[in-house]
Amino acid sequence: MPIAVDIDVMLARRKMSVGELAVRVGITPANLAVLKNGRAKAVRFATLAALCEVLECQPGDLLRWEAEEIEEAAEAEEAAAG
Repeated sequence: MPIAVDIDVMLARRKMSVGELAVRVGITPANLAVLKNGRAKAVRFATLAALCEVLECQPGDLLRWEAEEIEEAAEAEEAAAG
């Protein structure tokens, strides 16, 4: 998927754990992990707004677009490695 999720970056900048973020946002740690690891198919605007409020950031700090070629190259590299 060409949308990359940078929640880990913001968590590190805010020195916050995934568990603390989940509690403060009001979602389960499992659902946050799905989003954080880029496996989510969608995110509600209310959830995105809550993440931005808690992390004191903009949506663009959490989500970014990557060209398909970059992702395909990474997947090919991963497949070759193991």
